[in-house]
Amino acid sequence: MSEREKVHNTLHKALQINLDNCKYGTIVEIGAGQEVARNFFQAGGAAGTVAKTMSAYDMQVSDDIYGEEANRRYVTRSRLMKMLDKEYSSVTELLAPKRAKNTTFFSYAATVTAKSYLQKNECHGWIGIRVQLYPQAAPSDVILHVRMLDNDGSSQQEALGVLGVNLIHAVYHKFTEPKKIIESLIDDLEPGRLEIDMINFSGPYFEEIENRLMNLHLVHHNLTHAIMFNPEGEVQVPSEYLYKKNILVVRGAFTPVTKVHLDMTQCGMQQFNAMPHVNPEQTLTLAELTMASLTVGDKIDDADFLARVDMLNTQGYTVMISNYLRYFRLREYFRRYTQQQIGMILGISNLELIFDEEYYKTLEGGILEAFSKLFPDNTRLYIYPSKNSEKDELITADNFKASPKLKHLYSHLFDNKYVESIEGADESLLSINPAEIAAGIVKGRGEWEESVPDSIVEMIVEKRLLGFR
Repeated sequence: MSEREKVHNTLHKALQINLDNCKYGTIVEIGAGQEVARNFFQAGGAAGTVAKTMSAYDMQVSDDIYGEEANRRYVTRSRLMKMLDKEYSSVTELLAPKRAKNTTFFSYAATVTAKSYLQKNECHGWIGIRVQLYPQAAPSDVILHVRMLDNDGSSQQEALGVLGVNLIHAVYHKFTEPKKIIESLIDDLEPGRLEIDMINFSGPYFEEIENRLMNLHLVHHNLTHAIMFNPEGEVQVPSEYLYKKNILVVRGAFTPVTKVHLDMTQCGMQQFNAMPHVNPEQTLTLAELTMASLTVGDKIDDADFLARVDMLNTQGYTVMISNYLRYFRLREYFRRYTQQQIGMILGISNLELIFDEEYYKTLEGGILEAFSKLFPDNTRLYIYPSKNSEKDELITADNFKASPKLKHLYSHLFDNKYVESIEGADESLLSINPAEIAAGIVKGRGEWEESVPDSIVEMIVEKRLLGFR
C-alpha cells in the first residue's frame, strides 16, 4: 500500500465517524500536536463529530484544567484518567440534554512526550478513550501505553495521529471483538514505528474481558516484545516497573511450578543479592515465559496461560511474557529501562543451548556476536545443577564441558564470574522431571504431587488446571 493509500485509509475511517451523526465528543492531546484532531478535520464533516479539541502544553494551564500532579509528572496514567474524567463529564453534562437521544458521546485523550530538540527522553505516552457504546449507556474505557520509535518528532506525531483514529474507529465498530480492536490499532503503520506494551479495557461493556489475555495478544500480534504482571496479577508497564531495578530472571515453561523452580529462585537470589553493589530492596525477581512455550502452532490455550500466571503469582513471582528466544535479546530489553545489575538463573540444559553454535547460525558474528551482547556489562548467569542418573554424577557450572573449540571461551566466562554455579541447591530435588509431572497431572492425583508445592497442588486439583482429571 502506498503512502497516499495509507493516508486515504486513515482519513476514510475519520470520515466514517464524521458522517455518523450519533457519535459526538472531544479530542484533547498534550505533548505532540493535535494530529488526531487534524485527521478528523482533514477528512471533512468534523463538525458532526468534534465538539472540542484542545492542547494544554503549559503545565500551569494543564494544572488549572485537570488539577496538579503530586509527583509533577504529566505523562502518566493518572494524568490520562484525569483528562478523561474532566472531558467526558464536561461534554455529557453540557450537551446530553440538547443532543439527540441516540447520541453516543466519547472523549479521546493523550498525554505524550515525543522527540524534541532539547531532550533525549524516552518517547512514550498514555492514550485512551471513554465512550458510550449505546445511547445513554454508562461509558467504558480503553487505555493503552505506547512507545514511539520513529527518529524524529514529526514522524512520531504522524504515527500518533493514525493510532488515535484507529482507536476511536475500532472501539465504535469492533467493540464486540476486543482482539480485533488491538489488531486494528496499527492499521496503516509500518512495523517498528510504535510499540504498545499495555492495554486495559474497563467499564460496563468490557467487564467480562480478561485483560491479561488482551495484553498477551499484544505480544502474539507483535505489537510489543514483552508484557508484565505483578504478583497480584495486575498488568504493569515495563518501563515503569523495571526502572532502576536490579533484575533477576528465571525462564521456564512452568507446567507446573515445581519445587525445583522455587529452589532455583531462592538459591539464585541469595547469590545475586550478596553482590556488594546490589541492594536487595531494589531487586525485582521475574519468572519469564516465552511465547514459544505458550503456543502450539499459532494457537494459544488461554486457560493454560492463565493457569501458569496464577500459579506463579501465588508464589510471589512477577511474571513476564516475551517473544525473545535468545538470552542476549532479553538482556537488551532490560537495558532499555535499567542500568543496574542483571542476573539470569538457568539450568544445565539451557547452558548447553547457549553454548550450541547452531543456535546462532542466523547471526553474522555467530556465538561471539551473541556473547558480546549478553556479557558487555557484567550480566551474570547463575547455573542450577543437574544430576546424570546414569553416572550418578552432579553436573554444575564448575565441571560443565563445552565443546572442545569453545572450552577456552567458557573458561574465560567462568573464571571472570560471568557464569557461576548456584550454591546450596537441594540435591534431593534434582530427580524431578517436568515432563513426567505434566503427564502425571493429566492422569489425576498421584506421585507428581510430591514434586510440587502444596499450594500449587491444591490449585491444580480444585481448578482442574493443566488437564488435570
